[in-house]
Amino acid sequence: MRDVESRQSRPALLIPNHVRSRYLNAGCPEIETAADRLSRRDFCRAAMGLLAAASMGGCSGGSAAASVPEKVWGQIGITDGRFQKPRAITIDEEDYLYIVDMTARIQVFDRDGKFIRVWQTPVHDNGRPTGLSITHDGLVAVADTHYYRVLFYTKTGKLQEDLTIGGTMGQGPGEFGFVTDVAQDAAGNYYVSEYGEFDRIQKFTPERKYILEWGGHGGEPGKFARPQSMTVAGDGLIWITDACNHRIQVFDETGKLVKFWGEQGTALGQLSYPYSGWLDGDGHLYVCEYGNHRVQKFSLDGRSLGTWGSEGRGPGQLFNPWAIVMDSQRRIHVLDSNNNRVQRFVM
Repeated sequence: MRDVESRQSRPALLIPNHVRSRYLNAGCPEIETAADRLSRRDFCRAAMGLLAAASMGGCSGGSAAASVPEKVWGQIGITDGRFQKPRAITIDEEDYLYIVDMTARIQVFDRDGKFIRVWQTPVHDNGRPTGLSITHDGLVAVADTHYYRVLFYTKTGKLQEDLTIGGTMGQGPGEFGFVTDVAQDAAGNYYVSEYGEFDRIQKFTPERKYILEWGGHGGEPGKFARPQSMTVAGDGLIWITDACNHRIQVFDETGKLVKFWGEQGTALGQLSYPYSGWLDGDGHLYVCEYGNHRVQKFSLDGRSLGTWGSEGRGPGQLFNPWAIVMDSQRRIHVLDSNNNRVQRFVM
């Protein structure tokens, strides 16, 4: 861990060649154009083949019990209760799980996987959402990635159109590249992460007025290569999974870099495409590694406390897990994306 003392949607999805090459050269998954969508599976497999890291089996350095799921639910399909490559999950105060998949459906389940309801984003020809969160006032915030905006819904699926943040592709204040996540701090300010041309974080007031931004594409401290998810801690620090830089970066509310750690690899403490992180409030960060097919537990100073998961289809195995959440009973739910299911683990 290193400390630093101290920076109108288009009709079709077009990724500039220099941006696409930038991510492909890094082996970064999930870089797509409109023409790629028909061959997405082949592309993702090819991208994963570029990974230098091999999957790590079993549970290493942690509790062996953690590698055995308490519950596994879900299967492939497009009907209610089934998934087509789920890619984001969030949880509310009642332990209802909200999950979006490649059909752009937001499905709601109870903590045991019982289907409750479903709705779909207004348009999704250009691509599907990759981030979800619950706001302080109980709305479901959807990172509508390929439409350069954040949408807000009631928990029953009613779109609050007047609350939308963004909608225009660009690098100006309030404009976005491909939005990946949205998070709120204790004061109600919104932080929105994006990748593609810009790789940055923008901050907005509770009234959705632009305040500031930081980041930019790169590998140096404070820069990003696909900031995929954000978590705001109780002390106001913003924890960001810097996915294609294979690291965690932590900032204060002004965008000042506080600390960071991580490098690509399979050993304890190393990471491969960390797509999601979850702070448990007891001094631990759980990181979901898309590339290593595992979950890794860290202390807040970046010391690895163990991993569980390995590539596969069986219970306890994972195939490109995308995200994790923890429920009120402190059980971790892993969105096992390419297995089209959710696995629940007891810590």
